[in-house]
Amino acid sequence: MAKPRGYCAGVDRAVETVEKALELYGAPVYVRKEIVHNRHVVETLQSKGAVFVEENEEVPPGSVVVFSAHGVAPEVHEQAEERSLKAIDATCPLVTKVHQEARRFARDDYDILLIGHEGHEEVVGTSGEAPEHIQLVDGPDSVDAVKVRDPEKVVWLSQTTLSVDETMETVDRLKKRLPMLQNPPSDDICYATQNRQQVIKDIAADCDVVIVVGSQNSSNSKRLVEVAVQHGAGAGYLVDFAHEIEESWLDDAATVGVSSGASVPDNLVREVLDHLAERGFGEVDEVEPVREKITFQLPRELVRDLKAAGAKL
Repeated sequence: MAKPRGYCAGVDRAVETVEKALELYGAPVYVRKEIVHNRHVVETLQSKGAVFVEENEEVPPGSVVVFSAHGVAPEVHEQAEERSLKAIDATCPLVTKVHQEARRFARDDYDILLIGHEGHEEVVGTSGEAPEHIQLVDGPDSVDAVKVRDPEKVVWLSQTTLSVDETMETVDRLKKRLPMLQNPPSDDICYATQNRQQVIKDIAADCDVVIVVGSQNSSNSKRLVEVAVQHGAGAGYLVDFAHEIEESWLDDAATVGVSSGASVPDNLVREVLDHLAERGFGEVDEVEPVREKITFQLPRELVRDLKAAGAKL
């Protein structure tokens, strides 16, 4: 049983933002994109009155809209203003940090190589901060296609939920082509992603099977499965719910590793443990190499309105 697992500070903040908004403003509260990439969380919030939309155009003028933890491009804020929407920005502060880095290097006229997965909401949001300066590098195999104006004025940034090992492989290849490539001012891959990958590395070789609880559109959850297999697990699988575990996965297994992505509530992990216990895997050894204590304050727009309403924070 890997720990840390499940909710990171940014996800906890984003989910609480929607819950508090529903309590304060009443339903419906609109959410642009999935607030976090987890099917169970989205369905639970829908049952409470959250309405998930793809774009601001789907939100009635004057309504409350929450922007997801993955961040949005500046034009999304502008669109919200044009429709007189009450926008609450639940972007993870660690994603906001990457946005700030992108704006800063763009102001200094750098070419910015953004390592990430094409089409991921976080990549779309970060790219929107400086589209003329940013080009996407989607893994090591994309390095040869990179073109820059000045090889002495180029920096790399990254999506926060990537595989640490694959990202560094990409960086190493980039630096062979561009020896003057600058690193970001601080790690872009977030603490939670790194911690969850590290504990998976620690246990993988001792596991016949690793089961990661998380959704298929969750980048950090999918990376955990990949890391497990790369570091010695016999097999790795991603499931949203315990009932998705196939009996054949457990055939001949003596030890099963369990973890969960950063947007997964712990009750789903508990259900997996119960499922495994019913099949003979009742002894649980929790491995916790590092403790997480980071928390983030709710978005300032929401805090202001909660205080005005006399609500308890």
